[in-house]
Amino acid sequence: MAEPRVLHVITDPRARGAQRLARDLHAELLRRGRPSELTALHPHRDADPADPTPVLGPSRHHPATLRALRRAAARADVVVAHGSSTLQACALALFAARTPFVYVNIGDPRHWTASPARRLRVGALLHRAAAVAAISPHAAEVLRERFRLPARRLRTLPNARPADRFRPAADPAERAAERAALGLPADGPLIAWVGALSPEKRPDLALAAHAGLPTGTHLALAGEGPLRAGLDPGPAVHLLGPLADPAPLYRAADLLLLTSDSEGVPGVLIEAALAALPAVATDVGWVSDVVRPGETGLLVPPGDPAALTAALRALLDDPAARAAHGAAARAHARARFDLDVVATGWQDLLREVAAR
Repeated sequence: MAEPRVLHVITDPRARGAQRLARDLHAELLRRGRPSELTALHPHRDADPADPTPVLGPSRHHPATLRALRRAAARADVVVAHGSSTLQACALALFAARTPFVYVNIGDPRHWTASPARRLRVGALLHRAAAVAAISPHAAEVLRERFRLPARRLRTLPNARPADRFRPAADPAERAAERAALGLPADGPLIAWVGALSPEKRPDLALAAHAGLPTGTHLALAGEGPLRAGLDPGPAVHLLGPLADPAPLYRAADLLLLTSDSEGVPGVLIEAALAALPAVATDVGWVSDVVRPGETGLLVPPGDPAALTAALRALLDDPAARAAHGAAARAHARARFDLDVVATGWQDLLREVAAR
């Protein structure tokens, strides 16, 4: 059969989380000559105004949005719903439609379906999907047990990034140049933190962990969000705002820090690993799929700034171990999370769903 026409649906045009995977997968399918479109449910004030992604309506579940989504889906053979906000929209808009949809579960469903009522509602929506793609085998098992999804409708397809986009720094001169371009100090260790400045990402823990490090250690936070105004950075903390491309920061830094209370398999960990940047991260969700303790980075319990400080110091004080962790992180990420490999699995799933 001909390659299926695919419509990727994201919540809004921002480049974060589920949206990044959707954009990368859409671009890779186009690169392979496959028919693919990308659309967002609604606009967002933090999105790049120059971004060309079409927007369907004023809000995620507005009647006009759902009607526009149903019309767009009629031109496709299969719809891919990226992220929790798109699940309900696709389940409602495509009810009794001819076009099936695949839901991509990015986060930890145990976190966002904590109440029984929410679990029942989300379970009903998940059963409307023709297939559910989980980004970790552990996530697939949670989805199967928590929502009684049949195994035949579950597929494990890792979160992924293009390996060539996140290459390591070639030499110290390039690392220094990237720091200069970002307005960061040329000297001293640099820790990168990348994510939304939101409660579940815990940027406050990053500041607390950094406060226990030796003077001269710098922390660069890249992102925007509701906690921005309340952060009280010290003199060695640099608030970069949202970065359209975080790759230069990875090449400039010595370590990546992740402090979240909830995650799935974070794309920032994959990006940093591809750039040969070891990570210190909280052991939540399926972070351990990327960060193998003692091999590609270090894991600590969530909500413990002292443990984060100790882990950061352990790697900052041992350049040889840090280099070995970075090399192992890159090798692991290239083998498991390179988009070139993962996209082939996606093509197989999309063909299968369209054929049904």
